[in-house]
Amino acid sequence: MKTPFLRFGLLFVLLFGGIALRAEDLGAIKARMVQRQPALDNLRKQGAVGENNRGFTEVKKAGGDAADVSAAENRDREVVYADIAKKAGSDADQVGRARARQIAGNSTAGVWLQRESGDWYQK
Repeated sequence: MKTPFLRFGLLFVLLFGGIALRAEDLGAIKARMVQRQPALDNLRKQGAVGENNRGFTEVKKAGGDAADVSAAENRDREVVYADIAKKAGSDADQVGRARARQIAGNSTAGVWLQRESGDWYQK
């Protein structure tokens, strides 16, 4: 008798508790992204990190904290893109590619960007 009740309770917590947790997670992710922005901007200016055509960062020059900052940013972007895609009835790849176009359009001179063809260039 206790097992079905426990299963139901666990299912309830996972389904409905996860909604509140998810919103909190997105807030924390966005806060981390804002805090990381100055370091990411600096790495872009140095040419150490570029923006690919899927909406993610890529290390162009190894060294320093480029790999760590890029990996952390990409993990957070992946979650944000998936959330946007779910809300829009799209998929995360389409969201990322649309974001890549926005990033390219808003980037400053000297930032490494990747064209749809896969070629890299500096703006």
